[in-house]
Amino acid sequence: MNQLDQLKQFTTVVADTGDFASLKQFAPRDATTNPSLILKAAQMPEYQFLVNQAIADNKAKFSGDELLAHVLDDLTILFGLEILKIVPGRVSTETDANLAFDTAALVAKGRHFIELYAQHGIARERILIKIASTWEGIRAAEVLQREGINCNLTLLFSLAQAVACAEAKVKLISPFVGRIMDWYKAKEKKEFAPAEDPGVLSVKEIYAYYKKFGHATEVMGASFRNVGEIQELAGCDLLTISPNLLAELQKSEVPLARKLSPALARESKIERLPLDEKKFRWLLNENAMATEKTAEGIRLFNADAQKLAQFVVAKLD
Repeated sequence: MNQLDQLKQFTTVVADTGDFASLKQFAPRDATTNPSLILKAAQMPEYQFLVNQAIADNKAKFSGDELLAHVLDDLTILFGLEILKIVPGRVSTETDANLAFDTAALVAKGRHFIELYAQHGIARERILIKIASTWEGIRAAEVLQREGINCNLTLLFSLAQAVACAEAKVKLISPFVGRIMDWYKAKEKKEFAPAEDPGVLSVKEIYAYYKKFGHATEVMGASFRNVGEIQELAGCDLLTISPNLLAELQKSEVPLARKLSPALARESKIERLPLDEKKFRWLLNENAMATEKTAEGIRLFNADAQKLAQFVVAKLD
């Protein structure tokens, strides 16, 4: 049995891609996208039909900025619909990065996405609304979760963010393993073995906290830089993995040991973290890596969203 199949025995595998061919090849249960992945896929010739469809569906009804906004939202949903034809589970659909500090706007966007999917006959159980793990984003997710709209809190780099998400009863979080490691690698000018990787250790800490204190929020490790990080997190609830790393796992038949389990987590010495808004903001401020990587992630996703907008504008002319 190859390592990908071994991993699927105790971890839900999610494909981190907007490329439908990759989804068919690796048969993940779920899939996740973000503005960077949508931008990349929208520029591929084989997906031009989706761009053309989003434009055609809106051109007669809207104009100017309103037309662009509707085309971008529809394009996001159309990619989600194509993905849902392939994966049996859920797709994560990302809210606009420039709304990351606007709770009301994030709630409105989440409801709007669910409404658009419903118009295509997709039940809300198959959608995760993806929101950045700012205080405002977590509050928006709390409102949406109460309405039965499941959320995936992304750009998550610290235990404080994870605890706030769990207390808001968020469905799923995506701690970013590779980006955490990138920060420490640049800061400390050294390489990290997978077992000592700061990103891996962060996810292990969050997983232990959730299982020890009975939080139902699912932990989905994300943003991997190498197969070693994935192997160290075997047993995590979910892992979202890029096609190139899925291919590496598929090629290897070396036995894969389970590293994380609820039973082991419950034995951990981790202590409960009391949290309110002031404590959350202070702990995030004290964590230079989490502060910098959250802000950088929002900026990068927004930059790619702007590039996607420019790509669509050129098609509108």
